[in-house]
Amino acid sequence: MLGYYAEYGSTYISILMAATTIFFALPILIMPLTWARIMRWTIPEHTDLAVYFGRCLGAFILIVEVLMLRAITTGTGYAHTFDVLFFVFTLMLVIHVYGAIKRTQPITETLEIGVWLALFLMNTAFYPTTAITF
Repeated sequence: MLGYYAEYGSTYISILMAATTIFFALPILIMPLTWARIMRWTIPEHTDLAVYFGRCLGAFILIVEVLMLRAITTGTGYAHTFDVLFFVFTLMLVIHVYGAIKRTQPITETLEIGVWLALFLMNTAFYPTTAITF
């Protein structure tokens, strides 16, 4: 299944980049507590640390967005971008499963397990070659 839809890989990461920039990177970077409330997190009285971590996370998401944009627009680093996405999707899947098991996250985060699994599978299907290039 690795690379089965490779010819559509650019379309896949274009859509992924736009969606994650709009719904995750920019909201978490600009207004992390508002984003957290929308995602049903309970916000404690002291929020400076949460804002700091939210902005840091938003900045790192934007780095991944730039990798996708470079791959789409220049054709360079294409396989590397998919490799980075494999790491992101795998780690996010593990983090969300752990939070679900520990019951430390709202239902919206637990439901994201399916999203991360689906993204991992789509990344596999749209991978630009038939072998992983780590």
